[in-house]
Amino acid sequence: MIGRLNHVAIAVKDLAASTALYRDTLGAKVSAPLPQPAHGVTVVFVELPNTKVELLEPLGEGSPIAKFLERNADGGIHHICYEVADILAARDKLKAEGARVLGDGEPKIGAHGKPVLFLHPKDFNGTLVELEQV
Repeated sequence: MIGRLNHVAIAVKDLAASTALYRDTLGAKVSAPLPQPAHGVTVVFVELPNTKVELLEPLGEGSPIAKFLERNADGGIHHICYEVADILAARDKLKAEGARVLGDGEPKIGAHGKPVLFLHPKDFNGTLVELEQV
């Protein structure tokens, strides 16, 4: 059901400093910051030959990233994202097998302009999983 790894998301306190670290220190190609108000984050994508790293900074009050950073003051890996061909079919199969889909269970449009869903970390070895339709 899952396809390739789309990205690994890292929560950061200072998006500009983290972007500079990847761009200047590691020599990576990085995107411009992209506010995602519906998800409560601003993102920067670090482009790699085989995948991406998504840097997440809190945007607005109630951001889930702000809560994550309260518990993890230095930041850290927030979630991993896998690609799926049909997000609704994947959701229905996962729910039938007992996995919990976060939110109202309906896909939302993510930072790449494609439908995404998140799966409860307790159902996936303590890891928040995002599914993105390709």
